Order: sequence, then C-alpha cells, then structure tokens
Amino acid sequence: MKHNFTKKIKSLSFAIFALLFALQTSPAFADNFFTLSPMHQLVALTPGEQYIGNFNIVNPADATTDFYYKLRIEPFSVNNDNEISLTVNGDYNQMVNWISLSKTNGSVSPNTTEEIRFTIDVPKDAAAGGQYASIVVTSDASPVSDNNINLREVFQSAHLIYADVAGETVRKGNITDVDVPSFLFDGQITASARIHNEGNVHSKATQTMQIYPLFSGEEVFTNEEKPKETWVMPDRSVYSSIKWDDTPSVGIFHVIYNVEYEGVESNVDKIVIICPLWLLFVIVLAIFLIVFKILSGKKKKE
Repeated sequence: MKHNFTKKIKSLSFAIFALLFALQTSPAFADNFFTLSPMHQLVALTPGEQYIGNFNIVNPADATTDFYYKLRIEPFSVNNDNEISLTVNGDYNQMVNWISLSKTNGSVSPNTTEEIRFTIDVPKDAAAGGQYASIVVTSDASPVSDNNINLREVFQSAHLIYADVAGETVRKGNITDVDVPSFLFDGQITASARIHNEGNVHSKATQTMQIYPLFSGEEVFTNEEKPKETWVMPDRSVYSSIKWDDTPSVGIFHVIYNVEYEGVESNVDKIVIICPLWLLFVIVLAIFLIVFKILSGKKKKE
C-alpha cells in the first residue's frame, strides 16, 4: 500500500514538472498576450435612457496567430485593500442586467484591433448613484500539444465600467490614519492615509507630497504637477500611499503631505530623520565614549 502511494506521488510530481516545463518552453504561450484599450471607462447614465459605448481588443504586432476570444459580463467591486475582484457588491452591481453586447465571441488577427460595442439600457426606476460592471475577455484557443502533454492557453482580462446614474447622488467622505513617519532606519519615505467613501457613488481622492532637505530650500521630490489619484467605491475604505523611490540611506528632510477628498483636506508637515542602525550604533557609542572620558577626567581631578 505504501509502495503504491509513493509511486503515485512520484508520478504526480513528474507530471507537474513536465507541465511547468511545457509552459516555459511552449512558444505558443507568447503569442496571445492581448490588451484592452481602454482598460476602463467612466460613463454617465440617465434613468429610462440608453447608453452606447465601446472598447478595443488589441492583438499585438508580434503575435503570430489569430486571437480567439469569448466575452461575458460580470459584476466587479473593489475591496478595502483597493484590489479589484469580480464579485457582487449588492445594489451597486445592478448594471450587469442592463448591458448587452454586439457579439459574444470572435477573433482578432495579429497587429489588428477589434472594436467591441455594448449597450446599457437603464431602467426608468434605476437608483441614483454608482453602478459597476465588467466585460470579461477570455481567450478561446485550441489545445496546444507540447512534449506529449495537451494544454490549453487561457488568458483573461476585463474592461471595467464605472457608471454614475443621474439623480440624488450623495458625495461624502472622510480621511483617517494620515501618517508620515518621523524616524526611519531604512526604506523609502512613505506618506499614507485611509480614505472612506460614505456616499453612494465612486469619487476621486488626490494626494501630493513635497520633500526638502532640512537645511536647503531645494525641492528633491514633488508630485504636485501630477497628483496621485485614487478612486474610492461607495461604502469602501481605501488605504493609499505615496513613496519617494530615491530616498537616500541617511538624511533629515522636511516633508509636506496633503490629501483631498470630497471637500475634506488633511495636511501633515513633519521632519523625517533617516538613520540606519549601524550609524545609530556609532552615534550611541561615540556619546558613551565622550561621557566616559568626561567622567574619567573628573575622577582624576578629584
């Protein structure tokens, strides 16, 4: 019995190894990395009216085969970690039932773009506020045989639709947990905040950060010309941050961080010290030696 179990484990391990090898070596898996353009869009809807939109499936120029695809409509939501998932978010995913597609499958030749049209028929009694749906594009390729293993290429991407249904929308939010560290041993200077959407429609938060050396007025980092923008879904709380990628290992800096969301503004103005552990140890040791020398000198005088 034990021998059979061991034999099965070896066979399974070999099969997994062979599959991974085939995935790495099969040239067909490099052919169909399609893209969607755009990846998402914001639309304004009116109850009782129809909206017609489109997006494109792009088969890249370096593809060697036609890209065969299937389409389906799914709800989507964004969790509190700002991760998108194809899951239901209650009343905010009713739009899934309002969308129809111009086609549900097709193919795109290499270096060619295929337009996908969709229609949203908004019910007369549609509630005001946000509605969210995705059009999922999945590859529909023939099986690929490699090293005597039959495989099927499967690639998937989604075009996200953020809709704002006209009516009595509520735009309200707040900002909490705003943080800029005062002391760092290592790493990047990072400013962060948690942004809460208490309304019934998606809305955008903006964040800026400016950094100056303590003894200089010369700006070493800023994103004022292109603030970071974060979309926050209804009934969601999102953590968002800005990092200075080129943070040096040692220094003292003046950091100004600003977050704006739905008429609420939060500001932090702070001095940030960056001191690695080895340097801190050297400083503490130097202070200890100086104090020891002073105390030793006093004893000799006595």
